[in-house]
Amino acid sequence: MGACDLRLSYRPPYDWAAIRAFLAKRAIPGVEAADPAAYARTVSLAGRHAILIVQPGAAGLQVGLRGVDPGDVPTVTARLRRLFDCDADPAAIADRLAGDPVLAPLVAARPGLRLPGAWDPFETGCRAILGQQVSVAAAIGLAGKLVAAFGTRLAEPVGGLTHVFPAPADLVEADVALALNMPRARGAAIRALAAAALADPDLFAPAESLEDAVLRFTAIRGIGPWTAQYIAMRALKLPDALPVGDVGLLRALEDGTGRPSAAALLDRAEAWRPYRAYAAQHLWAADEAAVKGR
Repeated sequence: MGACDLRLSYRPPYDWAAIRAFLAKRAIPGVEAADPAAYARTVSLAGRHAILIVQPGAAGLQVGLRGVDPGDVPTVTARLRRLFDCDADPAAIADRLAGDPVLAPLVAARPGLRLPGAWDPFETGCRAILGQQVSVAAAIGLAGKLVAAFGTRLAEPVGGLTHVFPAPADLVEADVALALNMPRARGAAIRALAAAALADPDLFAPAESLEDAVLRFTAIRGIGPWTAQYIAMRALKLPDALPVGDVGLLRALEDGTGRPSAAALLDRAEAWRPYRAYAAQHLWAADEAAVKGR
């Protein structure tokens, strides 16, 4: 094992600045780090720990691999392509969303905006649970505490990269609520997700439909429709997932008559299929910019 490099191709345009900013804002202390030029994270591959560093290049994303066995490179490549949404078709997405009067200018302004995926679906599920009814900053703070309490420390930390995210076996019997000083129901939901992942190795496998995916996750105690849709969007990469009641989406569609209801959003989003998740990403980006500008 050692250092090697690979390249991730994509269909241009590609908004590196946006996806890097998204990941940087949500970087888990100890596991992820980002600066204006690159994103880095720790990973666990068949029990071996490694570090991945991704940055933009002239003909795609350039990836530095440290501690990755050559036999794991195809798996790493596939997972990174999902994380960085390298297989999206920006032209097809823009064509579908351009008919909406709110989305049209957003897509025109940022035609290369991507839908961030997940390196580790279980990690993303834990993030979604920790993010229930709290701010992004609060959720990341909790995730950092989770890693410090239950993650595995690297034998050779590199800067701020010190741990790998806990595996399901690390959390299935952990008193997460006590360690993180958060509601017991949320800690129980993380334990339930860990138990489900251990019981079913295909928990995060591709689903036949969005409906099937939502039913799969809402069957886990403590996971409701919003969390299930978010997991489907990020971890399963289902492009039509839509967390309907999300306040950021409703706020981004607010007009002179007020915010739409969740039912009105669902009705409006019919025209966005099969790219409702990309519409959500554009609306979240616009809402975040608007809130920051106030």
